Amino acid sequence: MAEPGEDLIIGRAVRVSASEMTWRFSASGGPGGQHVNTSNTRVELSVDLRTVLANDTVRHRLLKRYGHTLVVVASEHRSHYQNRRVALAKLEQHLRRGLVVERSRVATKPTRGSQMRRLEGKKRRSAIKADRRRPPSD
Repeated sequence: MAEPGEDLIIGRAVRVSASEMTWRFSASGGPGGQHVNTSNTRVELSVDLRTVLANDTVRHRLLKRYGHTLVVVASEHRSHYQNRRVALAKLEQHLRRGLVVERSRVATKPTRGSQMRRLEGKKRRSAIKADRRRPPSD
């Protein structure tokens, strides 16, 4: 895993330069007493995916999945440095997930058994609703 300030390299497919990462820091909410009020430990890391060093196929896949900018937020720890490391880990996780090629679904015909179960369920439901109706008056 990369340290804050280093390039993020994911296999041979993706390289995110440290200069392309935009860091923002703000006060983190939640418990922590006076420490929370005085330190900016919440970390927001954003990367413009159009500038990521990757081949066109991989870049297109990432852009399609996440859009132009990928933003991750970390505020789990009280430490600014630990939150930076968590944000980098989250970014790496998102990029790895974005590299996975999703298999296209192959449509299949419903089986005869599934068709019968579906129709039986519809008949059962219809009978329940029919029992709720008022009996015909003679």
